[in-house]
Amino acid sequence: MPLIGDPAPSFTAVTTAGEINFPKDYRDKWVVLFSHPADFTPVCTTEFMTFANMQDEFKELNCELIGLSIDSIYAHIAWLRTIKEKIEYKGMKDIEITFPVIADLKMEVAKKFGMLQPNASDTQAVRAVFVIDPKAKIRAILYYPLSNGRNMDEIKRLVQALQKSDAEDIATPANWQPGEDVIIPPPGSCGTAKERVESEEEGKYCLDWFMCFKKGQ
Repeated sequence: MPLIGDPAPSFTAVTTAGEINFPKDYRDKWVVLFSHPADFTPVCTTEFMTFANMQDEFKELNCELIGLSIDSIYAHIAWLRTIKEKIEYKGMKDIEITFPVIADLKMEVAKKFGMLQPNASDTQAVRAVFVIDPKAKIRAILYYPLSNGRNMDEIKRLVQALQKSDAEDIATPANWQPGEDVIIPPPGSCGTAKERVESEEEGKYCLDWFMCFKKGQ
């Protein structure tokens, strides 16, 4: 299983949107690669509808979605058509899933990313999420069990937090939302700590020498 900071494993795969070559086809983009246990299952259906409903929000963040399960391309197509034609959930209906869904019957991609966990299932991928940056480095990994659906708003918030940290060299506190205050990296020396606490910078405030914030924008 690749870890945070590792290069994302490369692969070529057949998907519902045609063949993709990763990461070549996603150069300079953020990617959320996520697995689901199986087509035609209720939890997965709610997840896919929610992701599809938020796809434009992810695109605004320069972020593309890629799904995966250990099913055939024909099962994927039939399931996505069923979602569009028959399923209504939380006011969402006629939902067309246009992001690629990988057909991974041989489990090649799932094994590369550690999406199979034998104590959960030998034949189904767990609900894994890999957030991958424009340099094809893995920046975050989330795992959920088969029984519980993911929070797509949290996945989007995580992408936004990573992008904010990269752009401004800051950290984000617990429950941070875009526009809220952010954390300035801790000082590396006693002198720097003293200067930071005593200095008066617009938009900066400290709770202690190690805990300084910058007003959100």
